[in-house]
Amino acid sequence: MTQNQNALMRLSDLNRDYQLDLSGQGVYNPVGNTAYGYNGEKVGSVKDALVDPGTGRIRYLIVDVGGWFSSKEVMVPVGHARFAEDGVYFDDLTKEQVRDLGEYRYDQTYTDETYASTDERVLRAANTTETDTSYRERAYRTPERLQLLEERLVVNKERFRAGAVEISKHVETRQETVNVPLQREEVVIERHAVTDARPVEGAVLGEGSETVRVDLEAERANVSKQAYVTEEVEIGKRTVTETQTVTDTVGREVLDVNKTGDVRLETGDRTSTTTDTTLTDRDRNNR
Repeated sequence: MTQNQNALMRLSDLNRDYQLDLSGQGVYNPVGNTAYGYNGEKVGSVKDALVDPGTGRIRYLIVDVGGWFSSKEVMVPVGHARFAEDGVYFDDLTKEQVRDLGEYRYDQTYTDETYASTDERVLRAANTTETDTSYRERAYRTPERLQLLEERLVVNKERFRAGAVEISKHVETRQETVNVPLQREEVVIERHAVTDARPVEGAVLGEGSETVRVDLEAERANVSKQAYVTEEVEIGKRTVTETQTVTDTVGREVLDVNKTGDVRLETGDRTSTTTDTTLTDRDRNNR
């Protein structure tokens, strides 16, 4: 089948086929956002988008409006959408209007001209006096809100075993010398000369000899050992805080504005700057 040159491409296919970093080139990517209808009522989620490959403009949002046990995807013109940080809002459409749209089929080729007129009637139900031209200008106008994202480091902490300390005891030996005073008995013999000798009656030399026995006592050291408490050790834990510097590379999206012809552009601060959601020249060159 010949590819229609006016055929719209899915944003996911454009990203896959041309390997474009859409988030870094200023192209809004709504895929995955929750879709809300009138009064903030949830209608589904954005599954993909149809893009004009020539300009890079988003033309339709493909919204899954099915329930828990069913799936139905419909095409909503991008002009009905209001993009916010928490999702995509179709402020002028009810949940019933979105669900009554015709089912989107992935095997079908879509162009702006082939969008079903019955779907336009469903979307215009609340404003029947609006002309076809004014409605289409409004319905396919690219939203002016463009979100620029910035990465920031998010550091989480986890506890792990950093180490262990084992405390035990062992025996060390050393030589110790103690001076102990010990007493002992000695024999003292005193001899005295007799100046006036006296006779001993009946004494015969050599007879009746006597032996005197004197027991001597002495002290000796008996060595034993006794254990004494010299130190007490208490074991516990405490928490200390230290600061660790973490360094990593983060990126942020910057705005690319392409001007063609004599265009005057006023820019304010980062929160008020607006531009169309288009592919930049760098994107088209990558194709």
